[in-house]
Amino acid sequence: MMKPSMKHEGESAVLVVDDTPDRLDLMIMQLRKAGYHVLAAHDGREALELAQREHPLVVISDVMMPNIDGIELCRRLRADSELQTTPVLLVSAMRVGDASAIEGLEAGADDYLEAPYDGMRLIAKVTRLTERARFDAAIRESEERYALAARGANDGLWDWDLRTNEIYFSTRWKSMLGYEDGEIGACAEEWLKRVHTDDEEALKAEIQSHIDGGSAHFEMEHRMLHRDGSYRWMLSRGMVVRNSEGRAYRMAGSQTDITERKRAEERLLHDAFHDALTGLPNRALFMDRLSHAVERAKRHDDYSFAVIFLDLDRFKVVNDSLGHSIGDELLIEVGRRLEAGMRAGDTVARMGGDEFTILLEDIKDSDVAVRMAERIQQKLVLPASLSGHEVFTTASLGIALSTIGYQRPEDILRDSNIAMHRAKISGESRQQVFDTTMHSHAVALLKLETDLRKTVTEQEYRICYQPIVSLKTDRIAGFEALVRWQHPERGLVFPDEFIPVAEETGLIIHLDRWVLREAAAQMRKLHERYPARMPLTVSVNLSAKQFSRHDLIRQVEQILCDTGLDASNLKLEITENVLLINTDSVNRMLTQLKALGVELHLDDFGTGYSSLSYLHRFPIDALKIDRAFISRIGAGGDNSEIARAIVMLAHSLGMDVIAEGVETEEQLLTLKALGCEYGQGNLFSPPLDVSDLEMMLGADANGENNLLILRS
Repeated sequence: MMKPSMKHEGESAVLVVDDTPDRLDLMIMQLRKAGYHVLAAHDGREALELAQREHPLVVISDVMMPNIDGIELCRRLRADSELQTTPVLLVSAMRVGDASAIEGLEAGADDYLEAPYDGMRLIAKVTRLTERARFDAAIRESEERYALAARGANDGLWDWDLRTNEIYFSTRWKSMLGYEDGEIGACAEEWLKRVHTDDEEALKAEIQSHIDGGSAHFEMEHRMLHRDGSYRWMLSRGMVVRNSEGRAYRMAGSQTDITERKRAEERLLHDAFHDALTGLPNRALFMDRLSHAVERAKRHDDYSFAVIFLDLDRFKVVNDSLGHSIGDELLIEVGRRLEAGMRAGDTVARMGGDEFTILLEDIKDSDVAVRMAERIQQKLVLPASLSGHEVFTTASLGIALSTIGYQRPEDILRDSNIAMHRAKISGESRQQVFDTTMHSHAVALLKLETDLRKTVTEQEYRICYQPIVSLKTDRIAGFEALVRWQHPERGLVFPDEFIPVAEETGLIIHLDRWVLREAAAQMRKLHERYPARMPLTVSVNLSAKQFSRHDLIRQVEQILCDTGLDASNLKLEITENVLLINTDSVNRMLTQLKALGVELHLDDFGTGYSSLSYLHRFPIDALKIDRAFISRIGAGGDNSEIARAIVMLAHSLGMDVIAEGVETEEQLLTLKALGCEYGQGNLFSPPLDVSDLEMMLGADANGENNLLILRS
């Protein structure tokens, strides 16, 4: 550890040197009587050694001495870096105007005392010199302390004489700007000409305000031109010195390089308003710009703008099948394509997830927004190469126009979102312009969701059963359980209306399991009530969301156990989307379901995205042809080819085929000719309540043969 330096005892003493003992003793006595601590030397050499060792406050020396006289002693003291500021009083019988006296003053003496002298005059001169020495020492210590603090803070110093306009710039001040000593002049213009033009007037105003007494001190952040051509951020601080009349005549201060701090602040500010993944503006920045657009539209009737809300289609499939890193790459690529297609002044933002928004400013009419949406669709449909994977994507776009007269930015953003959802319902890669009826529809959907959440506990659901008929025997082979919602105010609500809401909110998990338990329990009761009948099967739909839950197998097993329904009488219907979630995981779960003894049917086949090349990997028992393909049969021309292809595919994979939506005799005859095993549709029977189903089964038990297909 470093020890603090010890102060010399002589630093508060007066050093007296004279080669005449009597004069030396007299002077020592006078000084001690006045309260001074005195050091004595008998010649110049001894005095120099004593001064170098003790650092006296003042040196009093006789001029005429052997070896080193008083004048030479003065020169040597001034040549010593530690003693050069020590006041020297020369004592001599010569008058001040004499040549030797002048020589002594030129050698650095601070004053002369003519001999003979009285004690009072000696003390007066010594007192003045000691006070000045102490004052100068205090000034030096203060300056050293400030300089040390400035060096420690890495600051540059400046000192401006307002009377002459000259400025002292420290070495550090100059080096901050890339200059050496001597390369920058000592005038105010050298400072001001390097200030950024955008900051110059403000800096001058701040300085003048402080000089005029408008502030206690001057402080301002501004940019300065570096020698390398770049601009650095500086913090300049200072304070004026005023005369007795209050007029400023000097201003001094410091300059601190705050470039790194400003860059860090800029980074933080940028990060606060930009998306970390894509670098695009985030929701906060988008809403700020949208607010300005709304306010501008209020003030100017000729100003219009539009908001486009974009949501990627099937982005979850990319994430689930290729991984989140590929999903992130896709989002970055989408952001890049969107930004590249924008006009100057437009804003593209990522709102979160796979949602983006676009603010189109100053548009002439709605066609501008529609054409922009079309260009976006064209850009996004191009394949993207992501880490070795070729990925195709599309998006659903909603457009809201300011011509409706929005008062708040939240409202136009909401309406563009509503339009986007309407576009998504219409199919992939669609766009929709918002109209006011959509908002009413959205409000109705929100109420539907609220009611649906209540229904989960109040059990307003009921199940209908639509017969599935064997096309070989024309007899009913089983039923599909179809859920209905008996709304207390609206009456019967069909699945097409509330199932999408249940899917989106996650309520489908509870709804699916309620339907499965209720259908299994009712089918088990029917088996018990009509034991003579061959056990009929029941088909129940499972949402793709069920396969993201690890307890699905246990739940199905528990329901079969609780209801007593034999697993062979249960058929679970899944959609093609299930096969795309996570093929390995889904395959394991399907295999476990098969191990329970249930059958697995692929519903609405042909409308999804499953690949025929890996369909055989899954333990599927039957394919259900979507009603859209069945409806084409008999609609003029030969429109049965798709159905024929699906039947052939299923049979080649060892699967049965069930045709949905059979409505006409012609469709029935064609399906039989194609070798389709089962049919389902209104040609046979509409969905039946449990009471109607029991009546039918009871009549068949009485020999009325109502299990034959129910058609006229």
